[in-house]
Parts: sequence; structure tokens; C-alpha cells
Amino acid sequence: MTDIAQRAGVSRVAVSYALNDRPGVSDELRARIKQIALDLGFTASISARAIHGAAAHAIGLVMRRPTPELSAEVFRRELISGIQATLAAEGYGLALQFADTADQEVAIYQGWDAERRVDGVLLFDHRVDDPRLPVLSTLDLPVVVMAPPEAAYPAFSYVWSDEAPAATQLVGHLRDRGHRRFARVSGPESLLHTQRRTTAIAVAAEAAGLTWTTVAADYTGSAGARATRRLLSARERPTAVVFDNDLMAVAALSVAREMGLDVPGQLSIIAGEDSVLCRTVRPAVTVLRRDIVGYGRTCTTTLLSHIADGQPLSRQLPDATLVLRASSR
Repeated sequence: MTDIAQRAGVSRVAVSYALNDRPGVSDELRARIKQIALDLGFTASISARAIHGAAAHAIGLVMRRPTPELSAEVFRRELISGIQATLAAEGYGLALQFADTADQEVAIYQGWDAERRVDGVLLFDHRVDDPRLPVLSTLDLPVVVMAPPEAAYPAFSYVWSDEAPAATQLVGHLRDRGHRRFARVSGPESLLHTQRRTTAIAVAAEAAGLTWTTVAADYTGSAGARATRRLLSARERPTAVVFDNDLMAVAALSVAREMGLDVPGQLSIIAGEDSVLCRTVRPAVTVLRRDIVGYGRTCTTTLLSHIADGQPLSRQLPDATLVLRASSR
């Protein structure tokens, strides 16, 4: 700005007025200053504009750093795809960072708030007794939590899905195909949606008169394979196994083959998410299909609405639907 002021023969204040379209300079001088700025390749500092109250035109998303194996999981990619497509249409950017711990994640939020680098935050992977919520409630940032509403934090917006209809579809399918004992391999037990899904399946299984068990894993193919081998080595092995994501379900197919079990003749396999992996392996995997890209879009439009009018919202996503393929009988 000093260079522009010197070349135009005016003060820095006049340059500021001209570049920010504020009154105080003539139209002729404003046009001349903007042309000089263009010639010099000037761009405004986002952090400097934020100090003066300008919007950052970006939202923030922090994810736990994925392992190399988990980076192949479809959920993260499709969620971010939906977020970015919506932001691009609205002229916003995405500040995406990865963290290894909750403390690191909280520090990122605090830094964004202090430097006004984002206009709002999407909170991903909501945990039971999540330590991030009380910290975010003290910051001057609109927040969308990807979970059902919590009465303790009414200032947040929420986007969530009901696990009960999907669980009812799933268990009904197993009952109708003659299964009486099934197992589920879940994601981490510390995640709220893992516990909500466990509760929904338990209710549906009891209503259908089916026996079931659950084994916690971490969404990776290796963990899914270990859990499958453990379940299929039991004295009373299940005749169907349901996995919370695509990677674990596809890994289970290999384990079943190694153990000499026919899929779906002796074992049915179902994934809680769809992906190209589930469609291209043989047999193709039956899935609970969720619109993950749409999930990202809904979270983003909810946050942008919250930013625009300052009012928190709660939006429920469409239910997952069961898509039958060759891996389940």
C-alpha cells in the first residue's frame, strides 16, 4: 500500500479508501489507485482485512490425521467433495487441517478464532463427552456439529441422521433370509455415531428375535480382517457380518476365502457405506447406501446460513437405504 501511495502521490489512507470502496476519494482517484494496484500485482492480506472486521470467506474443518490405509476410505473424500462444491458455488474457501490429538484440534480452532481466518467451523467425528464442544462454545465462531442436537449447546447448528430406519432395514433383511445369529464390526467406540448405531441395531435385533454381537475396530482393512477372523473362528460363528464401512467389509471377503467359507452361501457380508470397492469386488457387497456428498452439502449450506443470519439450525438427513448385491443371501 505504501508503494501504491507513493506512485499515486497520495496518502495510505486514501489508498485504503479507494481499494475498499469507501467514500473519501473521488471516482477518478479511486480508478487511478486501483489501476496502479493492478499494475503492481497487489492483493489484500486476508489476516489484515480480518483485523478490520472483514469476512474471511472461508470455513474451517479439522480431521484426525488418517493412516495410509484409512486414506482409501470413501467417507472422507466424498464428504469433502460435497463441502468444496458448495463452497465454490458461494465464493468461499475451505481451510482443511489435520490433527493427531484433541488438544491439537482445539488449538487450531482457537488460532482460527483469534486470527479471524475462518467465518465458521464444521465439527467432524463427534465423540462421547466431546472435549471440543465446551471450548468451541467460548469462541466467536458459528459451528455446525455433525450429530444430533445437544441441549447443553443450543448456540450450535446440527446436521444428523436417524440410525433406527437403517438398522430396521438391515435386521429385517437378515431375518427374512433365515439368519438367526449375526455380528457387527464397528468403528471406534468413542465416536457418538458408533454408539448410536449400536443402540439402533440392538433395538432392531431384539424386536426381530435375532442374536448378535459387536466387535469394535478402527475402520481400517487390517482391523476389519482381524475382527472377521476372530468372529469366524468362534465355536458358534455368525452366518452374517455387518461392517460400519466399506474397507472392512471388502477385507472380510478375503478372510472368508482364506478360511474356506463361501460368500454368500455360508456367510453374508454387508457394508455400512457404499463405494466403488463394494461394487467391483466379487461377489459385490450389499450395502447401506448413504448420500455422503449430500451430507457434505447439507452441512455446508447449514453453516453458511448460520453465518449469514446468526441463527442456529437443526437439519436431519435422509435415511440410508439397503442396496442388495451378491454378498448376502
